Amino acid sequence: MKKNSNPGFMIDAHLDLAMNAVEWNRDLRMPVAGIRERELGLTDKLDRAKGTVALPELREGGIGLVVATQIARYVEPGNPLPGWHSPEIAWAITQAQLAWYKAMERAGEMIQITNVTQLDQHLSLWLEDTSPAAEKPVGYILSLEGADSLVNLSYLEIAWQNGLRACGPAHYGPGRYAAGTGAQGGFTRQGKELLSEMDKLKMILDVTHLTDQGFLEAIEIYKGPVWASHHNCRAIINHQRQLTDEQIKILVDRKSVIGGVFDTWMLTDNWQRGIDDPFQRDVRLERIIDHYDHICQIAGNSLHVAIGSDLDGTYGKEQSPWDLDTIADLNKLTGLLQGRGYSNEDIDNIFYKNWLRFLRTAWS
Repeated sequence: MKKNSNPGFMIDAHLDLAMNAVEWNRDLRMPVAGIRERELGLTDKLDRAKGTVALPELREGGIGLVVATQIARYVEPGNPLPGWHSPEIAWAITQAQLAWYKAMERAGEMIQITNVTQLDQHLSLWLEDTSPAAEKPVGYILSLEGADSLVNLSYLEIAWQNGLRACGPAHYGPGRYAAGTGAQGGFTRQGKELLSEMDKLKMILDVTHLTDQGFLEAIEIYKGPVWASHHNCRAIINHQRQLTDEQIKILVDRKSVIGGVFDTWMLTDNWQRGIDDPFQRDVRLERIIDHYDHICQIAGNSLHVAIGSDLDGTYGKEQSPWDLDTIADLNKLTGLLQGRGYSNEDIDNIFYKNWLRFLRTAWS
């Protein structure tokens, strides 16, 4: 079957593209199949030869705009999590990631989006220009996942000048600015100062990975735009990493958008990494619709759910829905949503209009 040269448009609000390029040593200009072939026999990471994301598949799926991360965790002595041994090293890693994005721009593969004018120009290219999707650059909005790499608060201004437009202060475990998934506590003194500096720059605050205490502190302190780039629902899968119904209500009141995440451990209970198999556990794309439904029921509409897939976020096909081979398969969500009674307008909201509306308001 001939591939559609201009598929429907999507925005994915969470992809670790540069991490995959710089630390996984993946040439994302190659198709996914080529990257998998090159990784055959490698055993240094669980997801070797199982990746799902590359620039050709983003274009094939019509995913013309992404929120792309910089990510580098600092770990103190005694912290068992993988990470870097000083904030300065972590900063250097994020700068290597930034250099990769810039190289992709120079190659015509990607284009950075930092304001409404650039956003509208890029949307015109993807929604109105009839040239094949394969010839169009993938737009990216730069986001920092975990703020540990900001050596001090002056580095936030440097990052802003480099195009950073969103920041999630925490990731996993204890953090220099805020506690993250699996940890206890909220924001440090320095973290609360970070929120103030972000507010001055009118950055987007990503509450993903904050603890329950940190979430409430952030909502109380931060006055600017807030989103949850890649989150699911605790009422369905009971884990601190998921949003409670009360948190969802708070985000709806803040006119936030929540991006559904496709990692299988957030779609089924008691997932065992490296042991369980998505097919045997029957973790399919349909599971994400359960989370969309739950948020839509709380909100009373489809204006607060979207895509924040986190595909290839240190996992691959071994920990993705079994009916997803590459990120281009996000298009299967169309039929799944229609089967649950979602209208074309609802589907457009989820695929791109909700993120678009949020960005236009945040950047106005």
